[in-house]
Amino acid sequence: MTEPPLSRLLPVDAIMTTVHVSDWRSAIRISGELLVATGVSTDDYVDQMLKAVDEYGPYIVITPGLALAHARPSPAVLRTGLSWAGLAVPVAFGHAQNDPVHLVIGLAAVDHDAHSSALSRLARMLADRDRQDKLRSAATPEQVHALISEYEESESR
Repeated sequence: MTEPPLSRLLPVDAIMTTVHVSDWRSAIRISGELLVATGVSTDDYVDQMLKAVDEYGPYIVITPGLALAHARPSPAVLRTGLSWAGLAVPVAFGHAQNDPVHLVIGLAAVDHDAHSSALSRLARMLADRDRQDKLRSAATPEQVHALISEYEESESR
């Protein structure tokens, strides 16, 4: 079975740009609410994402400025999907090297394989610093989605 493209896992409705949040909790909550709004997960999953950081610390801040909000696969995940919350003002998550965070990507996966596959494709896309800068400076959800779609088209050639 072929994996769904990132552009399908991350529809325009799951993308927000210039989001105003007060702290890391509200940043994770926004990314989780986008997953709920697009039918990827239930509200319980948002609570699970917050609980994971409470328990394990800011391990979700995976590179400078980028947090990957997620929790273990659970019944609260209805299907694999992503969300994108570009923050208007970066917030601290408490990570010594990678704070402050300006982008929170939410990830919900039905199982470990879906989690790994989506994560590796996302990592490949974000590995290019220029592409990451363009994505970060995109002003609208449609622009973010178009940049992701362009990346996928270039990868499939």
